[in-house]
Amino acid sequence: MSTICIIGAFDTKAPEHAFLRDAILARGHQVLTINVGTLGTTALFPVDVEASEIAAAGGGDLQALRQAHDRGDAMRVMSAGAPVVVAQLYAKGKFDGIIGMGGSGGTTVITAGMRALPVGVPKVCVSTIAAGDVGGFVGAKDITMIPSIVDVAGINRVSRIIFARAAGAICGMVETEIPESTDDKPVITAS
Repeated sequence: MSTICIIGAFDTKAPEHAFLRDAILARGHQVLTINVGTLGTTALFPVDVEASEIAAAGGGDLQALRQAHDRGDAMRVMSAGAPVVVAQLYAKGKFDGIIGMGGSGGTTVITAGMRALPVGVPKVCVSTIAAGDVGGFVGAKDITMIPSIVDVAGINRVSRIIFARAAGAICGMVETEIPESTDDKPVITAS
């Protein structure tokens, strides 16, 4: 049984992440949840890492971010903290793959965390902006971007399909064993 990290803004997208969590649990996996939402948390499911920890890792204070009402500053701090916390948790063996959902702001923070992980670690992001140029969000990492088709704002007949398939994708990724190669040649990179 693998553990899948669910990262997202649970203040504004809790029902959507609860749906995702339930779908992953139904497949027999465990979950680790990280809240990057600065406005609050959720009571719909247990939150393992709260936004205050992410903000602190990014050099900020969650209460100060809330009082400032500056979305840009909040995104900057959370985007700096998410990679630190995600990398630490992965290094401690706390999860095997990661998934998140969001709009433009959530995608910015979520993918910042995902980019801190090595190539080969399963990473899935369901996003309202995934149908466009996502190079700035993916960088040189293997993040699978899934267009949400509709806004990540509630469960409906379209989002239910997309979210369920995304859960299936991350579950399939962590379930897949990579065979060892006996004839790997040295890798040379150039830029």
